[in-house]
Amino acid sequence: MQVVIATTNPGKFRELAQGLEPLGWELRGLLDFEIEMPEETGTTFEDNALLKAAYVAQHTALPALADDSGLVVDALGGEPGVYSARYGGRTSDRDRNVYLLERMRGVPPKQRTARFVAVLTLAYPDGHVESYRGEVEGRILEAPRGEGGFGYDPLFYLPEVGKTFAEMTPEEKAEHSHRARALKKLLEAWKDGPPPREIWPLE
Repeated sequence: MQVVIATTNPGKFRELAQGLEPLGWELRGLLDFEIEMPEETGTTFEDNALLKAAYVAQHTALPALADDSGLVVDALGGEPGVYSARYGGRTSDRDRNVYLLERMRGVPPKQRTARFVAVLTLAYPDGHVESYRGEVEGRILEAPRGEGGFGYDPLFYLPEVGKTFAEMTPEEKAEHSHRARALKKLLEAWKDGPPPREIWPLE
């Protein structure tokens, strides 16, 4: 099956391609098509993942898989949430990390709890939709650690592993990340082939 990965983020594409390998899908990127992605106007990760996947499926006539993910920080009332990729109007990962640390200045360690959320939505040209959500709990450090990953990975510390996402190997992150957990749900649903459509109602 050909599937378009509906993201312009090379890090996301890499992680999704790695996670989807067991399915043997032929993955296409947005560079294969002349598509400008729509503005992300949803108020939830589910809204934005559906918006992107459905748009790409309609414009390519192929199934499209979109990821919408972000960081939810308890001390900031859930910020940055769906605005993670454009938090504070900053245009680079480094600037967004600096802005997050500024917003959390003075917050004690026990109150720096946060979670990464990822929603994967697979949309078909006929309107059929499947959605899978993954979450992982951690906390925000007071300074970045690690050189790997992307986004807020240098600040997100996972106590059960004793590392930030940016300190993990790709294999470790593929086991523990929010995106990995969403992918595991997708793989489970597809273990015997396409899941029955009656359990995935049209939206």
